[in-house]
Amino acid sequence: MHEQNHLELTSVTIDFPTDKGPFRALDNVNLKISKGEFISLIGHSGCGKSTVLNIVAGLHRATEGGAILNGKEVIEPGPERAVVFQHHSLLPWLSAYENVELGVKQVFKGKKSKSAMREWIDHNLELVHMSHARDKRPDEISGGMKQRVGIARALAMQPEVLLMDEPFGALDALTRAHLQDSLMEIHAALGNTVIMITHDVDEAVLLSDRIVMMTNGPAATIGEVMHIELERPRQRLVLADDPQYNHYRSEVLKFLYERQKKPGEADTPPETDNADTDKPENTTELRVVSA
Repeated sequence: MHEQNHLELTSVTIDFPTDKGPFRALDNVNLKISKGEFISLIGHSGCGKSTVLNIVAGLHRATEGGAILNGKEVIEPGPERAVVFQHHSLLPWLSAYENVELGVKQVFKGKKSKSAMREWIDHNLELVHMSHARDKRPDEISGGMKQRVGIARALAMQPEVLLMDEPFGALDALTRAHLQDSLMEIHAALGNTVIMITHDVDEAVLLSDRIVMMTNGPAATIGEVMHIELERPRQRLVLADDPQYNHYRSEVLKFLYERQKKPGEADTPPETDNADTDKPENTTELRVVSA
């Protein structure tokens, strides 16, 4: 049973200044998230997914409304909320261990002994199956391994809320599948609240407790919320032929390509659109990949 009133978005509206006047990116977004829940945000490019994530992270302030975590308004970044981006952002001159160590020292300096911090760093590298590469620099490991280190760095801060901005979008399908499996294992073990942006319909259904589907921008808001009632732990090969899994998948696709089709958009899924207002570059369009 999830604990209630852990994280709440209330009447979140945000305007950005432009030469032509205020641009309303989000309008009246309301969402209650329980402790330990896994939420996916999905929608077309420009629907404000990253803006929602940035408000929860404390990187943006809402024009109206706001985010409440454990009864306190979120007004700035804090260690109880860790962010994993699509690109790992590792420091290239540091080893995997040293990159994780940066976050640990920031949060636990003066609270943990040096030996306790070493054990904690090794523990988090082990969680993401990177103990064998702890001494390697980013240019010595693959893209998937870099992202594992980025996740370890975030987890090592012991956040209550893990915010993931399309963390697997730049990876090949096989590596993405391995990391999805690792993320499910970590979530089951740690019970963090997770909010993840994705363009991958199958990923959203496989990982989530709920899928939050955003309407098209400008003035984007929540269009529908789908509860995913699939038993955990989840196995992708078993789910491939599961009628309920395929029903969820179909309903998300209908929302995205029928009820939220962009003006002038063809009936086929769109190509990558780099003019996304909430992801200015390296945008990945919605993907459908067999489970």
